[in-house]
Amino acid sequence: MEEKNKAAAAKRHPLAKYGQPQDISQAIAFLLSDNSSWVTGQVIGVDGGLGKLRL
Repeated sequence: MEEKNKAAAAKRHPLAKYGQPQDISQAIAFLLSDNSSWVTGQVIGVDGGLGKLRL
C-alpha cells in the first residue's frame, strides 16, 4: 500500500494510526499468559475501535 493511502486510512481510524503486528501479538501474549486466567468466553476486538464505528 502506498504511503498516501496508508495516511488516508489512518485518518479514518478512531485512533488516527495504522495498526501494527505487535498490537495483535500483545493481545495474544496476554491471552496465553496467567494474567488472563479469569477471562472466559469473551470476544476481544483488537482493531483499535474500528469495529465500533457506525457509518
